[in-house]
Amino acid sequence: MNLQSIIAPAVAQAFLTLTLLFVMAFWRFRAFRAGDVQVIDRAASKIVWPRYAAQAERSFLNQFETPLLFFVLIAFLAITRIWDPLFVTLAWVWVATRIAHAIVHCTSNALSLRFPTFIAGVVVLVVMWALFAIELLA
Repeated sequence: MNLQSIIAPAVAQAFLTLTLLFVMAFWRFRAFRAGDVQVIDRAASKIVWPRYAAQAERSFLNQFETPLLFFVLIAFLAITRIWDPLFVTLAWVWVATRIAHAIVHCTSNALSLRFPTFIAGVVVLVVMWALFAIELLA
């Protein structure tokens, strides 16, 4: 397997984050144009966003939480060259859970769907880190 195979899921995750940035910008612009925004403190730029814009913002911000652990792991895998088809598959599964989580977060925001997708991603990430640690110590 070549280096691109383990880097590609990280690129996909980066594009998900960038997509959510544009989704957030779109909904914020729409909220301003519709007059749905309340500025509660102009000096501090504190804005109360309508629900649809707040959901997109929160989904975007979520991409800087557990994904940090994913990006670090991918970098470590690339540096150490400790990866195989299982790591690549798990990385793509993890990205799929992040995409599903973002879709739910930006649409229905149903916790009954969003939470399981989040937990599934965390479990995959924990498995990946555990496998990396085992390979590193072997």
